[in-house]
Amino acid sequence: MAALTLDGISREVPRNRIPPSAIRAHNSYPEHEQSSSRTIPLATTAPSSRSGVCVAMSLPGKNPPAVAGGMQQWLSTIVMSVAALLLTLGPTHAQGTCDIFRGKWVPDSSGPLYTSSSCPLIIRAENCQANGRPDKGYENWRWKPEQCALPRFDARKFLKMMRGKTLAFAGDSIAQNQMDSLLCILSQVDTPINLSDRRMSKWIFNSTSTTIIRIWSAWLLHNSKEAVGIAPEGLNKVFLDVPDKTLMEFLPSFDVLVLSSGHWFVTPSAYILNGKVVGGQGWWPLQAGKMQMNNIDAFGASTETFLTAVATNPNFKGIAILRTYSPDHYERGAWNVGGSCTGKVNPLDKAVKDGFIDAMYGKQVAAFKKVVKNSRKQSSKLKLMSITKPFALRVDGHPGPYTNVDPNKKTQRGPDGRPPPQDCLHWCMPGPIDTWNEMLFETIRR
Repeated sequence: MAALTLDGISREVPRNRIPPSAIRAHNSYPEHEQSSSRTIPLATTAPSSRSGVCVAMSLPGKNPPAVAGGMQQWLSTIVMSVAALLLTLGPTHAQGTCDIFRGKWVPDSSGPLYTSSSCPLIIRAENCQANGRPDKGYENWRWKPEQCALPRFDARKFLKMMRGKTLAFAGDSIAQNQMDSLLCILSQVDTPINLSDRRMSKWIFNSTSTTIIRIWSAWLLHNSKEAVGIAPEGLNKVFLDVPDKTLMEFLPSFDVLVLSSGHWFVTPSAYILNGKVVGGQGWWPLQAGKMQMNNIDAFGASTETFLTAVATNPNFKGIAILRTYSPDHYERGAWNVGGSCTGKVNPLDKAVKDGFIDAMYGKQVAAFKKVVKNSRKQSSKLKLMSITKPFALRVDGHPGPYTNVDPNKKTQRGPDGRPPPQDCLHWCMPGPIDTWNEMLFETIRR
């Protein structure tokens, strides 16, 4: 795999579906007492299609007192008002059961949570405004769930909630992108201290002793380049039944772990299961016959492996959140054969069907459900953060050609119709990815 340097940022180029900015190191991208009270129902359960909240009032004593007609009418009026209020607030406020991942994008004039100039932690390749992107409309959209509200991120409340705790992101450069977004949001109220080392990126917010960590793990599995069976030395070997060793080593120290992967499954690799080569991507010798597993199947197997390892680890007492596959938006080809997202300035009204993304997302969700079912008591450790469908609409949120500050860079298609080099995978900062962290906040809070 060729290593490229783009405007001072070292990047690995996996395959034709990933832009040169796909894989990197940080800043160059290298993770209830019973009493005598009784509960007297004064209103019926709200319609199940909305909040399902049963409004009740507790009164002291073993038996309800006789209530005069006027008092009864007064109480009834109050209860009706409370019920209406709960329905207005929606299920998130009433019970925390609203699906925040079903909704639509709406215009929002409140502006971003930070700016390209107020956060020095934005890496150059995602600082779209500083890199000359002429439009800013992509910063002014808000995700509105169908049945409730997704609160605007409150950095102080988040740090208070995470006081003395550690939140870790494990995955590839998209995980890095999300962590950088969170750091920028939180840095507006407290400046983090960088304690990163060779094994992880690590940031401390001293006001609440909150730690944010990122562990680089392309597949969230053990991998090597040593020869295995028919797979030659130098080729990536991905062990589909062995979780990433560094991740498992540090797992017990995490209170919240955000797991994400997928984009490296399009790189040339051999897949190893039970010590045997069972498939590959971008590599397979003809004499070996038919593959048992392609990259999409391998992705499903990998998700089951690392989720099971996390859920069943007796020393991990936190929660693990599986963030689903982040959609790219290359049109007219992949990144290295003319793929482009140039000129996209608004969200789509309807997502364009992408068979590969749909399949990858489907494998993730199926694996998540299987592990939750099989893990039983341990399943309470697992949560799903389903961002794929909402963000399939955000074709406008990628850097595109605005990945560096070169004033002479190409930003439009040439006379031959070919576009300039583009990143239609990662997300501008500020931009849509900040909503991921609002969704993350709500997922943790629940």
